[in-house]
Amino acid sequence: MSIRLHDTLAGAVQPLEPLEAGHVRIYSCGPTVYGPSHVGNFRSFLFADLLVRYLRWRDLRVTWVMNLTDVDDKIIRGAAAEAIGIDALAARHIEGFVADAASLRMTTPDVLPRATAHIPQMVALVEALLERGHAYRTDDGSIFFRIASWPSYGRLARLDPDAMRVGERVAADEYSKDDVRDFVLWKAAKPGEPSWETAVGTGRPGWHLECSAMSMAYLGETFDIHTGGVDLVFPHHEDEIAQSEAATGAPFVRTWLHCAHLQMGGRKMAKSEGNIARVSELLATGLAPRALRYALIAAHYRTGLSFSDESVGAAAAAVARLDAFVTALTTYRSDCGDDPDLPAAIGGARRAFIAAMDDDLGISSALAAVFELVRDVNRRIAARSLSAADAARALDALRDLDRVLGLLPDAGEPPLAGDLVELLDQRAAARDGRDWAASDRLRDQLAARGIVVEDSRDGQRWRRIGTPSDA
Repeated sequence: MSIRLHDTLAGAVQPLEPLEAGHVRIYSCGPTVYGPSHVGNFRSFLFADLLVRYLRWRDLRVTWVMNLTDVDDKIIRGAAAEAIGIDALAARHIEGFVADAASLRMTTPDVLPRATAHIPQMVALVEALLERGHAYRTDDGSIFFRIASWPSYGRLARLDPDAMRVGERVAADEYSKDDVRDFVLWKAAKPGEPSWETAVGTGRPGWHLECSAMSMAYLGETFDIHTGGVDLVFPHHEDEIAQSEAATGAPFVRTWLHCAHLQMGGRKMAKSEGNIARVSELLATGLAPRALRYALIAAHYRTGLSFSDESVGAAAAAVARLDAFVTALTTYRSDCGDDPDLPAAIGGARRAFIAAMDDDLGISSALAAVFELVRDVNRRIAARSLSAADAARALDALRDLDRVLGLLPDAGEPPLAGDLVELLDQRAAARDGRDWAASDRLRDQLAARGIVVEDSRDGQRWRRIGTPSDA
């Protein structure tokens, strides 16, 4: 195994060496469900999906956990504004997240834990920190982590631990604490806010605490990979390391992977910036889910990615090329013998794909290997040098690579509706009868329904465009 990944903590690309041979344990920071997730969020989620798919394709067992933060200041404010409970608000947005993830062909994580279902694990973590002297209570009953007790604080983000903390979800003056750098573990109950009666007091968990407790509950005190957006390096992941290692005395995560921001209009895509695009809204415009997936995974995860009409258009064109290639291979007919050079071309593409993905998930080079195979085989199709069996072999090879990519048209799309099949049959009959007017009319009807028809030496080909809602 030669997979290498860029560890944020080490600041270098290092070999993947799972704690348990052949089994990789991964935790990904999932959505905070106070509103719909946007495509910037999904860039991070799909990068983790690509990682999981590739590791499994390389015959590794993967246990993937992605949390759902369902108690948080923003959730509480949102629920209060709608005069509903936080459970109702969270359930609505979790349903939307799951639907959007399915549209984008994101692999379903093995565990999708909700924070509110893991209060006992969080309380146990706080108790351990209090016992070891890494946490303290404030006058109002809140509990904070004492950063001065953890000298290695700041190593993930490469910050001076004496520097002022920034980017907190809790304002510095919201709670009384010994040191402005300290972060909250347990928030004392406040009127009108949800709370739990526990051994450490009545209140609710801090955001950072939730991820430590849930990840260790399913993956152990030490696990292989933790993923998230680069904006989570500090303070969230820094705090996770401190509280987890201080409580257990064991290393927390072996490899930290962080995804660069998705940008729109030259700025990070974020709700706070007001420049977000939501998955369901984009798909409602007719953008194909596979094109959106391509747009979000096609650049290396550590490279900033600009989301624009141009990038989405390029993604749609790339997916259309794949669709046309699949159609060409599916409909190809020939009586000639096998092409003796095809196995080498397929093998070369596969080796190039593996080399790229082994090198810190080099998706751009991996896609280049795929499209080089597409060009090569298309030239052989045009030259009629392939046998029908060759075409099937090439398609099988592409489908195998697509187990990682999740982009091909036959990867879970619904079958063609019966009336569309009938229109295609009528057009084929019109072509056979040389009724060109009828053939053109039927082609236009199909195009209006999102089915592009092309004529080739092997007969009529068709492919979907846009979202196949009625196809």
